[in-house]
Amino acid sequence: MNKTGWIIFGAIVVVLLGGLVVWTRTTNPPLDVSNVKNNSIIAASEQNGNIADHVTGNASGKILFIEYGDYQCPSCGGAYTNVKSILEEYGNDITFIFRNFPLTTVHPNARAAAAAAEAAGLQGKFWEMHDKLYEGQSDWENLDGTKRTNMFKTYATSLGLDVSKFESDLSAKQVTQKINFDLAVGKAVDVNATPTFFLNGEKLDDKTSSGIVQSDLTDIKAKLDSLIKK
Repeated sequence: MNKTGWIIFGAIVVVLLGGLVVWTRTTNPPLDVSNVKNNSIIAASEQNGNIADHVTGNASGKILFIEYGDYQCPSCGGAYTNVKSILEEYGNDITFIFRNFPLTTVHPNARAAAAAAEAAGLQGKFWEMHDKLYEGQSDWENLDGTKRTNMFKTYATSLGLDVSKFESDLSAKQVTQKINFDLAVGKAVDVNATPTFFLNGEKLDDKTSSGIVQSDLTDIKAKLDSLIKK
């Protein structure tokens, strides 16, 4: 192909790629969460697939503690037991919310795990599946699609779920919407890594967040004690 031919070919490719981007944005427009109050318990709506925030602790606690997490993220796995410890100690004062933020470019199984938690949530067992996913992270993080799904179905069975419904819900539209919604809300408050934590709307600094991951709870407890005294 001569130089002119390559120029024409390149121009065609650019046009086609541009058309693909426009088509993608038209058929899958980004979620507009500008009116969502992210520093509150988000109720079920059409935007989030009619799946509300998952809340544990004291639903009317003085402190709103939010985590944006990824089930395949090693740091989130490290933070998991320490978050539970914090809730055990401060549960009467804390409203804890977990929102999905799967980083699929580095954690290819993260979104599937989020879907497993949300599918279990449709049968009232979100937190139970949440715990199993983190506690068994090393068992499923490197599995391929079929083996991964089978592992999640094993968890569903152990939780007494309707496994057929659970498997179907893994790819349900409302589950997809919920995960996309959580991602959009997280991006709106500049979440770009996991775990990211917020206390009463204020993003925790790296030192405090790292402490939660590494089992040094000195800083987070000092912040919680200060908020409780206010």
